Amino acid sequence: MTSSATRGIKTVLHPVSDLAKAKAVYAALLGIPPQTDSSYYVGFETEGQHIGLVPGGGPQGMISPVAYWHVPDVEAKLAEVIAAGATVNEAAHEVGGGRLVATVIDPDGNVLGLLQSR
Repeated sequence: MTSSATRGIKTVLHPVSDLAKAKAVYAALLGIPPQTDSSYYVGFETEGQHIGLVPGGGPQGMISPVAYWHVPDVEAKLAEVIAAGATVNEAAHEVGGGRLVATVIDPDGNVLGLLQSR
């Protein structure tokens, strides 16, 4: 059906209003300290998952959590899901650490993330 399979959901980003409070809650929930801890992003790596906290929804204006499907080729998968009826929300771009991300909106208004690690 599609030319590039996904590797599953491995990253979920959560918009937060108070980064310090959210960091404490997620550290308690996960039982570990964050591996990335800055004023604009806090990230936890646990059990093959990355959980990120984005203050104020970040520059992308997130208003709810976004699950990122890991894919071998963001541009190819973006083309496939657009051809199937999704619309681009955030074009593919690098976010650091060799990662490319993009988001699309499905026909029901849900935001889906795509992530490629280089």
